[in-house]
Amino acid sequence: MEPAEGSHLDALAYLECALGLLGSVLLKLVRSAYGRYASPRPACRVPARAAWALQELPSLAVPLWVCARTAAERLRHAPNRVLLAMFLVHYAQRSLIFPLLIRGGKPMPLYTCTLAFTFCVYNGYLQSRYLSQYAVYADDWVTDPRFLVGFCLWLIGMLINIHSDHILRNLRKPGETGYKIPRGGLFEYVTAANYFGEVVEWCGYALASWSVQGGAFAAFTFCILVSRAQQHHHP
Repeated sequence: MEPAEGSHLDALAYLECALGLLGSVLLKLVRSAYGRYASPRPACRVPARAAWALQELPSLAVPLWVCARTAAERLRHAPNRVLLAMFLVHYAQRSLIFPLLIRGGKPMPLYTCTLAFTFCVYNGYLQSRYLSQYAVYADDWVTDPRFLVGFCLWLIGMLINIHSDHILRNLRKPGETGYKIPRGGLFEYVTAANYFGEVVEWCGYALASWSVQGGAFAAFTFCILVSRAQQHHHP
């Protein structure tokens, strides 16, 4: 471990927070260009299933590469392994399972897919490098209230996200088109229950990790997805 790299990882985390704030501002000025907000104008687009798989895959592949190419000293400790597993479980579902469940989604602009891919490379490296080389936890950290509450929030948030995606996939019967208001689950209480679940999930991860890196990811997710949810609520 190099002390300088630890400082660099902290700097990358602070930069991620800044990028989240910038992204939030830009989303208020420029509407997102995929899904129901996709522009009808011709553009280079990627089929929905391929786009989601490609853009999310780095968050699964990069951590595996980081851990394979180094000694991953900190992964000898249970808290580090559990936290990294939390990250990988989400992105295994998001990159390998979720795309296969998509029903005729709208193609995604190439630049949107590229931005998401770039972020997943960045954040995948940040989280995995920190947890595998620099995060220091006591062996009993998994019994600490912060970890236990954070883990429960992570699990609840992931289940909300998966269930909400299921509701969205089944909004329209075969052959139906156009926008429909989702009903059921947390959609009865919030406009974008899928986004709400993901925000809860990564806030739980941040609490369980009790780190600048985890907090930066939660902050970025909050900034981007809350802005997206506001678009849904005030189209």
